[in-house]
Order: sequence, then structure tokens, then C-alpha cells
Amino acid sequence: MKPPRIELLTFEGCPHAAAALSMVREAAGRLAPGGAVEEIRVGSDEEARRIGFLGSPSIRVDGVDIEGRSGGACGLSCRVYDSADGLPPEWMVEAALLRAIRPKHFLFLCVANSARSQMAEGIARSLAPSDVTISSAGSVPTRVREEAVTVLREIGIDISKQFSKGLADIDAQSVGAVVTLCAEEVCPAFLGRAARVHWGLPDPAAVPGPGEERLSAFRRTRDELRRRIGALFAAGG
Repeated sequence: MKPPRIELLTFEGCPHAAAALSMVREAAGRLAPGGAVEEIRVGSDEEARRIGFLGSPSIRVDGVDIEGRSGGACGLSCRVYDSADGLPPEWMVEAALLRAIRPKHFLFLCVANSARSQMAEGIARSLAPSDVTISSAGSVPTRVREEAVTVLREIGIDISKQFSKGLADIDAQSVGAVVTLCAEEVCPAFLGRAARVHWGLPDPAAVPGPGEERLSAFRRTRDELRRRIGALFAAGG
């Protein structure tokens, strides 16, 4: 497969252009070797309207905006992302690159394979094309948390038949992309050849207090995973 076409669109003087270029180049180097980043400087409001410029910095992979947006060109202005630093979240860039390289087997990893990676597996199975394999595993597998089953059932996904697995249970040779989800812990080391991204999320099972407080933490993790995995498989992935 040929490397994806990666474009960074900015205007002269954009305060976030250099940081965006550095982030995109680093992500492309990890996930799409050989995929050079083409810098496009938008010089006028007229040009911005003509090319559908959505604000600076904007990133396109194979002609598709990383947020999936189109139209609504806004001239030579800064783009607003869901972050405080004027840049898109790194995970969003990674998701766009993974969509372009189309791995056929995604592996989600955390330590116990009981909460985050189990929810990720269930959500990804519900969204991935039928020809994509989805797995999860942990370095010290235990059991699937009942809270994970409960909060996914709330959105129509049944993971009650899933079970915790170790890395030895995974066909490492077939894995094309590994997503590690640990935040506080040391994530499992995957030794196979695969594209790797790290989406560290707090462990909802570590939240103390009454059951409803813990369930709320599981829901927050569920919703963030659904947001990110939804981007992985946007428009059929």
C-alpha cells in the first residue's frame, strides 16, 4: 500500500503552525513511514473558500479532514479544537493515519484486561468493518469488570461473553495496530511488528467510593473510548 497523502494547511503567521507540523511529522513517522507531510500555506480568503479551508492548522489525510468536516470555509482564521493549545488532539491525528493505512487486526492493551481494553474491544467490534479483527489483552489478565458490562449494555453493546486474555493468547503475527490504554500503570510490551499508539486513560476500576461513583467513571471512559474508536472507523474505516 502506498503511503497516505498528508497535508497541513496553515496561513502565514499562524502561531500553532510549527507545533502542528512537528506533531504530524512525528505521528506520520511512527504510523505511516514514507508519508511525507505537504505544507500548504493559504494566502487569501478567496483561496480559503476555494479549497474549503477550515482554519489554521488543518490536517487532511488522503484528502479527508481529520475531524471529518467539510465545507464551511472560514477564511484566514485560527481553527478551534477541543484543546487549550490550539492544536488537534494527537489521538485524532493518529486515528486519521490508522484509517488510511487500514490495519486488519487491532489489539487493545492494558494491565488486567478487565475494564478499559475490554470496553475498547466491545466498542470496536460494534464499529469495525467485518473484515477487521478486534482483540484485547493484558499483561496480568484477571476478569471482566461487571461495571464494564453494565455501561456498555446501556449503549446497546453486549460484552458479557468476553473474557480476560494474556498476550500469549493473541496471534501477534496478525496484529497490525496496537492501542495501549494504561495511564497510571506500566503498559504491556507488545513485541510484534505493528503500528503503535498510546491513548492513556485513567482506570475507572480504581475509583473509590459507592458503586454509582464508580459507574460514572466507567461511563466517562466508555464515552471517550467511543469517541476515539468512532474516529478510527469513521466512514467505514
